[in-house]
Amino acid sequence: MPGHEYQFWVYILSNRSHILYIGVTNNLRKRIYQHRKQAPSSFTARYKVHRLVYFERHQYVNNAIAREKELKHWTRAQKIALIESNNATWEELMPEGHA
Repeated sequence: MPGHEYQFWVYILSNRSHILYIGVTNNLRKRIYQHRKQAPSSFTARYKVHRLVYFERHQYVNNAIAREKELKHWTRAQKIALIESNNATWEELMPEGHA
């Protein structure tokens, strides 16, 4: 039986005020769509955090979870530097029609 290649994503969402949310998923498009639907009383709904500004792909879920935990412990300045090293203008990386 051929092996199946898995993909896991660590991502950072932001809003216009640069409030950040870090998450991990195995389906980035679906997860961003869920955030944009804004489930009531969720953090992303409360602060309108739905702009994808950074993501990275991992083959193994344990690596993705470890990276998510690592990023969550970083300082705000470190997180901003990471985003800006790949996305200097904080451009939306998954426009509304693509989620």
